[in-house]
Amino acid sequence: MGGFRVRERWDDAAGRRVRSLEAGRGGNTVVLLPGLGAVGYLKDTHAGCASWARTFLLDLPGFGHRPPRPCRAAVEDVAEVTAAWLDTVPGGPVILAGHSSGAQSALLAAAARPARVRALVLLGPTFPPRHRTLRRVLLPFLRTVLHEPPGVLPATVPYYLRGGPRAVLRCLRTAQADAPEYLLGKIDCPVLIVRGARDHLCPRAWADSLAVIAPWGRSVTVPGAHAFPFQQGGLTAALIAEAAALARSYAPIRPSSWRPERPAMVLPSPPGGPVSPGV
Repeated sequence: MGGFRVRERWDDAAGRRVRSLEAGRGGNTVVLLPGLGAVGYLKDTHAGCASWARTFLLDLPGFGHRPPRPCRAAVEDVAEVTAAWLDTVPGGPVILAGHSSGAQSALLAAAARPARVRALVLLGPTFPPRHRTLRRVLLPFLRTVLHEPPGVLPATVPYYLRGGPRAVLRCLRTAQADAPEYLLGKIDCPVLIVRGARDHLCPRAWADSLAVIAPWGRSVTVPGAHAFPFQQGGLTAALIAEAAALARSYAPIRPSSWRPERPAMVLPSPPGGPVSPGV
């Protein structure tokens, strides 16, 4: 962990016992949310952030320890406990970063506690509209997993086994049922979206469309596939630091997209075709 001592914490949040790994110190506070409850693959990103900020890696929904768990393995439940945890533990606004389904929970938590989030970083946010069934996400998953490093398996699979297939599937299905494109226009802080170049679960057109919807959004593509933070922990931490620096100069505005109708989106067209300018 780069010479930084990692401290295991247990904190109460709205009557739930929440485990986290804390490291580092400084004027910034970073909070990391893993995807599908697998804490292990974000440890290098945790170490990178700890070199410049007090950094927490949340063990939600609790696959890193034995039951009882702090919440159900569902995107909205993880978001609810994260929001309650933000009320009690960090002591001030944070840079909130989530990966995969954790990005969706981070977005929901930021919307619920806007005063607690200085900047929002969505790492590999999944499931554009066309991927919101198990059948339609199978091919993108297979195309992506071929480019994942073998070392990511021991960093993730033990958490999935501890959580159990039913809980992992529930988390997956609630992530597919979520529609972050409706919420991003209401996030009144800088939003950075990061995806891997070989990540077919988070296509570039999807990431770019989310950045367009956010009042102050930016999309970046980095080397790697969906689990890019596992191999690119230092780069991921540097991008989170960039989001923190941007937040210092950010003047909150009332988003122009506070409206009930569906936001304009940039959607991918069929393979080989042009990208639609929006619908």
